[in-house]
Amino acid sequence: MKSGLSLIALALAFTAPVALHAQDKADDKARAEKPVADYEPQVRTTKLSGTFGGQRINYAATIGETIIKNKDGVPEVAVVTTSYIKEPRDPNRPITFLFNGGPGSGTVWLMMGAFGPKRVAIPGNGTDDGAPPYPIVDNPDALMDVTDVVFIDPPGTGFSHLIGKADPKDYYGVTQDAKLVAEVIRRWLNDNGRWNSPKFLGGESYGTTRSAAVANQLMNETYNDVALNGIILISTVLDFAAGADTPGNELSPITNLPSMAATALYHGKATAPSVEQFVEEARQWAIGPYATALLKGQKLEGEERAQIRRELARFIGLSETYLESADLRVTPSRFYKELLRDRGLTVGRLDSRYTGKDYDSAGESPDNDPSFYGIDASYTAAINSWSRDGLGFKTDREYQSIGRSVGPWDWRIGGRDSNSYLNVAPYIGQALRENSGLRVLVAQGYYDFATPFFAAEYALSRTGIPQDRIAYKYYDAGHMMYIRDEDRHKLSADVRAFIKGQ
Repeated sequence: MKSGLSLIALALAFTAPVALHAQDKADDKARAEKPVADYEPQVRTTKLSGTFGGQRINYAATIGETIIKNKDGVPEVAVVTTSYIKEPRDPNRPITFLFNGGPGSGTVWLMMGAFGPKRVAIPGNGTDDGAPPYPIVDNPDALMDVTDVVFIDPPGTGFSHLIGKADPKDYYGVTQDAKLVAEVIRRWLNDNGRWNSPKFLGGESYGTTRSAAVANQLMNETYNDVALNGIILISTVLDFAAGADTPGNELSPITNLPSMAATALYHGKATAPSVEQFVEEARQWAIGPYATALLKGQKLEGEERAQIRRELARFIGLSETYLESADLRVTPSRFYKELLRDRGLTVGRLDSRYTGKDYDSAGESPDNDPSFYGIDASYTAAINSWSRDGLGFKTDREYQSIGRSVGPWDWRIGGRDSNSYLNVAPYIGQALRENSGLRVLVAQGYYDFATPFFAAEYALSRTGIPQDRIAYKYYDAGHMMYIRDEDRHKLSADVRAFIKGQ
């Protein structure tokens, strides 16, 4: 049940909030009216305390702009970072840099859902968040007991933005974005005296793509290396070919099948002793008999085809008639609509535990994703309340939770086939081969179709990627597994142990 407190009351409950003064507004107006060359960054620091991992921690929360200039010294980007630093400061303490995905998504999800000192409390059982007010509560699962944390919003996400006549093509792309984020990290290390601290890098969704690309920029692209101790991949997407629903691409039905099996089991369309047992069986069948069958194409006939059809129906809960009509290849969008069609429901993409009710039960794809519209309003309210009222950041700009100002995105990363599907997994492989102290944590939800867990396993099991320093953790939720209380606790414990080297 949602608290009866208003968001204003919740903001007043924050420890030592920054007061809002008329002078603040005057300063912001003056900043906006100055020429681009004189752009002054806004930085706000609040002293707070909280209990994290069972420890009482005093910390400084700083939300501020880092200004990136072009070669002529003209400001072109204002990147907003939000850092939480334990006090007294310790230069030997680990520092973790986090961002979300999209590529146009702000850090609202990880900050207000998983690892920030405050979080928004919403139902974690697959039901929607309803209407405000939404409780903003202390988050004992935040990581402040083991690491300082810096959340980074690249331009076009959160409050970050391009300045003046900056060309979006210089910043909106896999490599361009990675170079910018790497520069922000180097600047932060300079400004805070943290060059010799243990360093961790992490992201969610496209943020895992960004993690691989940023790691490449930090460790491989210059001689001014920033070595990393760990990379945290939450809801991983590295090889985009594995999930491309393009006719003729047989990887997509293979890598999606274990997620379909987990979803069918969750909704009572399949039977098994446990989700762990069932998805392992689905993995082995997908990469074995199913992959062989799909590669045979139209040469798959007779009893062999019938046997594959029967097994596929057992795993994913759809009728053999439907599977035959789909030529044994069910796209995720069709699966969302078909699995519970007999109940008049669809299942979610980000989290297939969620169900939605469409305008009607015809058609082959859902009207919308119930696992996104089931959570987005609460997170938007929370990040604005916390950043503006709790931390005192003043701006007329909208916070871009899922930024529509980002794009078009340059997906090329160079090499022989510059127009091929993006695959940044080799960056992870090179980083592991060239840094013996680097480890990788992969956190995946069973009910996530945006970044299926088997596709992450596939991408990271390819040639050239050492396997002995990659750890996989799994959760009984979807893309944002932390919305489920039990999985937020587990994710926090897993990341804590990873940072501590356990």
